[in-house]
Amino acid sequence: MWFWLFQSREKGQRLNIILVSEGATDVEGNRITAKQIEKVIVEKTGQDTRTTVLGHVQRGGKASAYDRILGTRMGAEAVLALLESSYEAPACVIGINGNQIVRLPLMECVRKTKAVQKAMDEKQFETAQKLRGKSFLNNLTAYIRLSKLDPPASSCSADGTICVKPQKLGVMCIGAPAGGMNAVIRAFSRLAMFQGYSVYAIYEGIEGIATSSEVQMLEWRKMYGWARDGGSYIGTRRTTATNFLPKIAALFKQIDLSGLLVIGGFEAYQSVQELTDARAQYPAFCIPMCVVPATISNNVPGTEFSLGADTALNEIAAQCDTLRQSAGGVRKRVFIVETMGGYCGYLATMSALAGGADAAYIYEEPFSIEDLQNDVEHLATKIREGTRSGLILRDELANSNYTTEFLHQLFTEEGKGTFTCRMNVLGHIQQGGYPSPFDRNMGTKLASRAVDWMLAAVSENKRPDGSVFTDHKKSAVVLGMRKRHTVLTPIADLRQETDYEHRISKEQWWMKLRPLLRIMARHTGTYKMDSISVPVSRVTSSADLAEHEKVLEEWDTESI
Repeated sequence: MWFWLFQSREKGQRLNIILVSEGATDVEGNRITAKQIEKVIVEKTGQDTRTTVLGHVQRGGKASAYDRILGTRMGAEAVLALLESSYEAPACVIGINGNQIVRLPLMECVRKTKAVQKAMDEKQFETAQKLRGKSFLNNLTAYIRLSKLDPPASSCSADGTICVKPQKLGVMCIGAPAGGMNAVIRAFSRLAMFQGYSVYAIYEGIEGIATSSEVQMLEWRKMYGWARDGGSYIGTRRTTATNFLPKIAALFKQIDLSGLLVIGGFEAYQSVQELTDARAQYPAFCIPMCVVPATISNNVPGTEFSLGADTALNEIAAQCDTLRQSAGGVRKRVFIVETMGGYCGYLATMSALAGGADAAYIYEEPFSIEDLQNDVEHLATKIREGTRSGLILRDELANSNYTTEFLHQLFTEEGKGTFTCRMNVLGHIQQGGYPSPFDRNMGTKLASRAVDWMLAAVSENKRPDGSVFTDHKKSAVVLGMRKRHTVLTPIADLRQETDYEHRISKEQWWMKLRPLLRIMARHTGTYKMDSISVPVSRVTSSADLAEHEKVLEEWDTESI
């Protein structure tokens, strides 16, 4: 380790952070402490070193939006599990796998946990890693590769610009900025370089191609620290490919691209569709293309989560918390808050769940003046019974007539004598600053999966002269999470699922949480079971590992 630190300083890196788990041990099972590591570094390198033990501060203060929503979903499932249970039924654990609530046998989970510890005690570390699951192994492998100072000398030059593979990959962002974009760019580029492929950044997306055609080869060391920063270091614009197909094809041909990663929202999804449709006219588009959804609106078909949405939810939840706190001084105040999202009500619905809102109005669930009147009366009753404040959220395009201003005037007038009302339009502050840990990690994992898919597609479709050609529908995909797995869905197959007029999916998974939102606000509603029962293999020794891996293959492949 000390030699690695010495090399990093020689190459210009000014800061190194080393994380030590409280239970860390060496290969012989001897405990490793932060103080021991500090002593070695000081003795071997003479570098100024400080140790910080985070302790209970890691438990955090306010819960994140994800934790609040997860707690609500799991709590509801626990109630349903208890109601459906019987005296003879085995105890279960309510958990989440990907985006799927699951029920697992309690005792089998205990046995699996003990099997991991037993493997550790027996110094069978590879077995312990496998027992953690395939996703754990994939994450560990990606981290080891990404944390290198330089790519392997057998793959690329130290800066990553001269690589052994002749094929070149491209990456660009299309759409509005979203947290996690830089994490994808960094992870995709470094993992591709690690395997011998150079990566070109197409700056400012389609608009950049139409104007300046600025393209630069990404360098390994220059991407240091990108994962923690918001926005996009290679720029992003909302312009789609519609009117610029000849220029795009010319640039692809000039670079001799063999694969393309597009990061962004509905504009990115639409642009890759347009490139795919134009393949017959422009052979330069006959390469593997992958879309990684990144938009706070979370409106891209083919995935249940988009990068940036978690960061936005945290920002909205924080702002709603602040509003509620301000209402504590005056009491009996209702806030009408407008969220972004276009026609997609994801942000309004999920932030309402996270913030304990009384109602959330969205385009996907039409509402009438009668519904609004009922909500006013319900809220007035709650406040008369002792509730100190109220919170109403509205998606920006929920209804062209029942605007945020209209809601403010309605609640103000109808609440006279019971509560006062204020209106807040959050605006672009919802895009957040630094991406949340969830978006950073998810971006890195999606990039890792995208690299694996793209390099396999490049290899499979390589012609004798080294060029790549494919016009199969499976060569243009959206990479996203669905239920328990990350999946690659051909863009051609998503057309029927897409409402192009309103830029949303025709079916939204989170709509089934709307009744839960009403129930939490003391309205009447019916919440249906969202969980599935998942088997857990009995692993009591390393001899059972083969059977356990079969279960993982069926139930745990590629979950994030």
